[in-house]
Amino acid sequence: MQKKDYLHNPTHIFMDNTPYFITAAIYQKRPLLQNPELKEHLLNCIKRYFDKHQWALHHWVILDSHYHLLGQSRIGQDLPKIITQIHSVSGYHVKQVTQTQQRIWWNYWDYCPRDEKDYLVRLNYLLVNPIKHGYTNNLNDYPFSSFHQSLDETGREQLMRQFKDHTEHKNLVLPEDDF
Repeated sequence: MQKKDYLHNPTHIFMDNTPYFITAAIYQKRPLLQNPELKEHLLNCIKRYFDKHQWALHHWVILDSHYHLLGQSRIGQDLPKIITQIHSVSGYHVKQVTQTQQRIWWNYWDYCPRDEKDYLVRLNYLLVNPIKHGYTNNLNDYPFSSFHQSLDETGREQLMRQFKDHTEHKNLVLPEDDF
């Protein structure tokens, strides 16, 4: 395990072949990703650079001012490169579409779930994020999330059990929520 501390940024831990929960935020929480095309472009960037570095993308949600990802590292030290590439390409596109002159991305935070329960708590947090932020009351209605993929892969009953058995996500306060 390697660790990198930055003066004005979160500490990042680099671990190979490890689950990662990643959050990234738009500078000043501006809702620059309201346009569905921008969300699609960001998702394509995420998929492209995860694939390029052979990281697995398991789950994701994209909101108007931030996103959450759950994946599996291959080489932990590639994380800053992956995020830089995602934010560089998507940020340029957002600037073109929105005509903003300010920076687009603020920062990113990463966390390595310690065990399956910790992973499922983070997954539940990610999946219910559109409800938490008031985008929808029904996860089926929010298209910019891996919820539909989870529902297909896991099944309704298992997914309901997962939410029932791992309710800690309701009380989960992430330091990055204060970005």
